[in-house]
Amino acid sequence: MTLQRLVRSARESVRYGSSFVKKNPILGIRRETINAWERRAPLAPVHVKKLTKQGVKVLIQPSNRRAYPIQDYVAAGAVVQEDLSEAQLIISVKQVPIDQLIPEKAYAFFSHTIKAQADNMDMLDSILQRKIRLIDYEKMVDRKNKRIVMFGKWAGNAGFIDILHGLGLRLLALGHHTPFLHIGLAHNYSDSHMAINALRDAGYEIALNKMPQSLGPLIFVFTGSGNVSQGARELFEHLPHEYVDVATLPKVAKRGQTNKVYGCVVTRADHMVPKAGGAFDKDEFEAHPERYISKFATEIAPYASVIVNGVYWGVNTPRLITIPDAKNLLTPRGNRYEVPGCPTLPHRLIALCDISADPGGSVEFMTECTTIDKPFMIYDADFNKSTDSFDYPSGCLVCSIDNMPAQMPIEATEQFGNLLFPYIPDMLNCTTDQNFTRLQCREEVKNAIITSDGKLTPNFEYIADLRAQKASQSHHKSRVMGVDDKKVLLLGAGMVSGPFADFYSKQDKVSLTVATESQHDGQKLCISPNISSVVVDVNREQGVLEKMIGEHDLVVSLLPFTFHPMVAKMCIKNHTDMVTSSYVSPELQALDGAAKEAGITIMNESGLDPGIDHMLAMECFDRVREHGGKVTSFVSFCGGLPAPESSDNPLRYKFSWSPKGVLMALNNDAKYHHDGKLVEIGQGKVLDHLYPVDFMPGFNLIGYANRDSTKYADIYGLGSDCKTLLRGTLRYKGFVEAIKSLEAVGLLDATPSVLFNSSQGPDLTWKQLMASLLNQQTDIFPDSLRNIAAERLSGNKKIGIAALTDLGLFSDTVVDRKGSAVDTVAAYLAKVLKFNEGERDLVVLNHDIGVQLQSGAHEKHRISLVQYGEPRGFSAMSKTVGYTCAIVSQMVLNDEIQRHGVLRPVNAEVYRPVLKRLSDLDIAAVHTVTSTAEK
Repeated sequence: MTLQRLVRSARESVRYGSSFVKKNPILGIRRETINAWERRAPLAPVHVKKLTKQGVKVLIQPSNRRAYPIQDYVAAGAVVQEDLSEAQLIISVKQVPIDQLIPEKAYAFFSHTIKAQADNMDMLDSILQRKIRLIDYEKMVDRKNKRIVMFGKWAGNAGFIDILHGLGLRLLALGHHTPFLHIGLAHNYSDSHMAINALRDAGYEIALNKMPQSLGPLIFVFTGSGNVSQGARELFEHLPHEYVDVATLPKVAKRGQTNKVYGCVVTRADHMVPKAGGAFDKDEFEAHPERYISKFATEIAPYASVIVNGVYWGVNTPRLITIPDAKNLLTPRGNRYEVPGCPTLPHRLIALCDISADPGGSVEFMTECTTIDKPFMIYDADFNKSTDSFDYPSGCLVCSIDNMPAQMPIEATEQFGNLLFPYIPDMLNCTTDQNFTRLQCREEVKNAIITSDGKLTPNFEYIADLRAQKASQSHHKSRVMGVDDKKVLLLGAGMVSGPFADFYSKQDKVSLTVATESQHDGQKLCISPNISSVVVDVNREQGVLEKMIGEHDLVVSLLPFTFHPMVAKMCIKNHTDMVTSSYVSPELQALDGAAKEAGITIMNESGLDPGIDHMLAMECFDRVREHGGKVTSFVSFCGGLPAPESSDNPLRYKFSWSPKGVLMALNNDAKYHHDGKLVEIGQGKVLDHLYPVDFMPGFNLIGYANRDSTKYADIYGLGSDCKTLLRGTLRYKGFVEAIKSLEAVGLLDATPSVLFNSSQGPDLTWKQLMASLLNQQTDIFPDSLRNIAAERLSGNKKIGIAALTDLGLFSDTVVDRKGSAVDTVAAYLAKVLKFNEGERDLVVLNHDIGVQLQSGAHEKHRISLVQYGEPRGFSAMSKTVGYTCAIVSQMVLNDEIQRHGVLRPVNAEVYRPVLKRLSDLDIAAVHTVTSTAEK
């Protein structure tokens, strides 16, 4: 090139930094349209003036909403113009509506697409289709991967002001007047200086010890050390404060002062721990965050009053707080700062300011951003939902505005423009007529180009893979908002399935498929459009069953417990979660390792007994241990019974669940601890060892041991202090005599028999069948047959024979034989001892818990649940089992339960929300405490 051509080229270009801009550069600044509160601009008038002086034509769309008036931009040399199509580069702060994207232009804005955010994928597709070259400010980083263009400081400033305002309102609603009440929202101040003055006024009152003493020390935890955290801390430091490190948090929480506030800055090294052990390694973490776990929720958050979160969250980065973590953090605990006559806080964590505003990100329960006009919500972890009611009795105040800096638009625009201005020439060189590989611009700009020539650039091709990955997650742990409804598969449509279907009929974005042998039973449960039924024989159509399991997010098995291991294996193979209401059998427990490896939850014992009994017990045990006490005895009885007015039959019993299950349970052996001694009961002998029942005497109850109670010492974490440990079953008096009479004549035998095979010989009546069982001629005189039967009975023969007679077992009714004695009599009793129209059943659950307090004193805790069925509605048994199972399954479906393996509902993050949700359904226990003398 000749010297003359070089001079001409220099005259036709404007040099900024290290970049040249071709002649006649035109920049367009669009108006912000994302919401009414967005008053920022990417450049302030001072920056526009510099550009126009250097020969850049600046077009700006008219807007009266900008914090800087349009006349200031005109005075700086900008041209007010609606049409920006002549500009080579169009810039804004936030996303551009699809219909306003001009094809084959260069754009720069925060696109919020780099994590394949579902809300912005349509916009990204349009950008690709229109061959737009998109520069994303968020990806403009230096060689150390630190962002160089951001609003971070002002986001931190605004977020801290907002959370103090919300904190003042929340504490007032809970009964505490504080100096924070007089701090306004950030947008109420014309600039940061006015906000700082308000902070200083509040700080003065704090220093004068005007904070309620019952609140205890207020601890602010700041996550991250970047611009957001620095911006928040910049204002925090205008309060009387003291910074402490992570190790000091427990001491401050116990003994801190109330005439100042405490701050703790938490970096990744403070809580990110390698799964393989060892120390935090920054380079390894940034390359492989999935190799780490976070201890933030267990070792830092429990001491925080307010969390100010400003960390960037990547898809594979461990979360700071999961949904189950929130349940633990927001569980009410004792308050050592309690002042007589003054209200106390429901839990230490009062508020969260999630400035990162990444729904479902580092704070998993923050699934929806708040807005400037509605900046706060109260998150209730027990119900996994939010409310805007400040006087809600428990829960965490959340502020997560996704455009925090918009509340301080003048200062935010000026600072952002200062950072962006040096790169404008480089960005003007990124017009779509320039070849991407030969762009004359700094690497910081080129590396931030997401799309070019209708394709994702090499740095961002991963977005397509991430989108495909999210789309392929058709069911398990899907994080994609607004995708297909979640799908639940219910196996079985028996006696307790009605409330389960009723519960899911009221759930949004969930479809329930009922799979059952009986088309009629399945269709009865299709009570709303989101419920459908299919006919499946799980014995014969296992291939069909497995295919269905693979097509659903969750399987709930209300089949007999013997089917659960088979179903669980299919769930493990298909990575599908599973819930049952049955006991964990040894066969099912053996699948624990495989379930963990598959990353699925198999939650069992989620009914009444087992289920509600576990949860009520663990709630009491954990409360006792939390206060330093010991559980010295636990005696629990539960039974499903007919209401007293409906107990007019020899068994004093009617069937509200599987008749065979009721009868077969009596053949189990049992063992328990009593006063430190092991009591063992042989198989089929539980009715010979009745345990004294002294509660609810008006019900005339008897109790007997249920299976192996001793294993619950480990399951409940009771240890050697608990000398008596018994779980038993309740029945009315009279049940034992009737059952023993059935057993004596051979009707509880489960062995297949020709006599009970309907295909063998002619029909038999019950009288003929009884005669055959007693080795008599089938035409024997009825009185003689009864006398012979009486000889088989032990105990009160008169009561036993009366029971057999009243049950119709000497009648001329034809028997529907089912292959074995117990199957036959169970089917028969299910008919003759069913609940008739207008009758109701009853559930009784009682825990008697002996407690030794830390002081040495003794208490007896009695937890009693009595539930009646509805005469023309759901039975008590179906409600307590069906609703419980439904609630637990919903928690698994919504990721409120994230433990993997074969589980029971014995952890606080499960039992606490389940019991609260059951209470909303009027299923609640009464807990009484009395002082007792030491044994």
